[in-house]
Amino acid sequence: MERDRRWNDKGEAIGHGVSWLARWSLRVALAALGFWMVLWLIGTLWVVVMPVLLGLLITTVLWPPARWLMSKGLNSALSATIVLVVGLGVLGGVIAAISTSIASGVPEIAKSAQKAMSQLQDWVAGPPLNLRDTDLDKLIAQGVEQIKSSIGSIAGGLLSGAGAVTSGVVTGLVALLLAFFFVKDGMRFTPWVRGLIGERAGSHVTNVLERVWVTLGSFIRSQAIVSLIDAVFIGLGLLILGVPLAIPLAALTFLGGFIPIIGAFIAGALAVLVALVSNGLTTAIIMLIIVIVVQQVEGNVLQPMLQSRSLRLHAAVVLLVVTAGTSLYGIAGAFFSVPVAAAVAVVMRYLGEVIEARSVGAPVMDTSQLDGDEPAKPERSPE
Repeated sequence: MERDRRWNDKGEAIGHGVSWLARWSLRVALAALGFWMVLWLIGTLWVVVMPVLLGLLITTVLWPPARWLMSKGLNSALSATIVLVVGLGVLGGVIAAISTSIASGVPEIAKSAQKAMSQLQDWVAGPPLNLRDTDLDKLIAQGVEQIKSSIGSIAGGLLSGAGAVTSGVVTGLVALLLAFFFVKDGMRFTPWVRGLIGERAGSHVTNVLERVWVTLGSFIRSQAIVSLIDAVFIGLGLLILGVPLAIPLAALTFLGGFIPIIGAFIAGALAVLVALVSNGLTTAIIMLIIVIVVQQVEGNVLQPMLQSRSLRLHAAVVLLVVTAGTSLYGIAGAFFSVPVAAAVAVVMRYLGEVIEARSVGAPVMDTSQLDGDEPAKPERSPE
């Protein structure tokens, strides 16, 4: 065997080591080039990739009730339509309830804001600022002039923001349509893959895809748990401090938890702003501390722990992939980085199981029994 080979002199041994290192360096360089090409292709086709990823994540939520409806005798198209319509109705109902509650609390907040403005004017008129009304008028006039001089850049920013919102709406609609088709025809995919690439390779591919699907479901569940805990603690802080609109703000915090970085920031900023205009500066400072503590614990401790357990990724890996995804693709990269990394880990673990099964001289591996499950039966496609 190669490992038992003896060399005649050190030069021959060193030459063999250098040759071995050169071969593996070339392999690593080619693998890195392929990885870079995949990232480049994803970035180039991001307008297509993002709706597909969103559609898959939405499908993980819609698939369990759709599967239950199919087991009751409904066809796949009707089941997919029902769960999609009900899901949109539930989301719309939650948004409507939040909007109604906010609208009912606006008059109270407006009165508190007016009172806060009066207190602010009294404060700036006293020591140490000692600003008179004429001084305040001058400051306001200067601010207005500054805004007028910057109207061009402000308009450009608003237009770019409107374009981003429009693009997000279109992406969301495409993702919903894709989710409908994924729920309706998704069960036909693995039999199609087996027929396309053959039974031997197809068994490996379908096994990996099924594991990735389970991983995506685990990601959504862990994200929902993290968002729920975040909303509960911030909502409790609002209730204890007596801030109005505590329940709607907690609901917004839960929904914002599914939008990385910006969602939590906007929800926390709204909570602090409402506390400021309704209860004063002291309450706002306390609320700010609560928001910062909860979000730091959630982002740096709770989320990595839950996702590392459900996705079988170390907490440090979760933090690193989120950082890398954010730097490469922004907010979307922060959201998709964890499930993508978990899917890659699933593939690597499966390859490790295949190598281990073949390295010990085992017969041809039955991929359905890698996890101790019963052999998988081919799924019949619905007519």
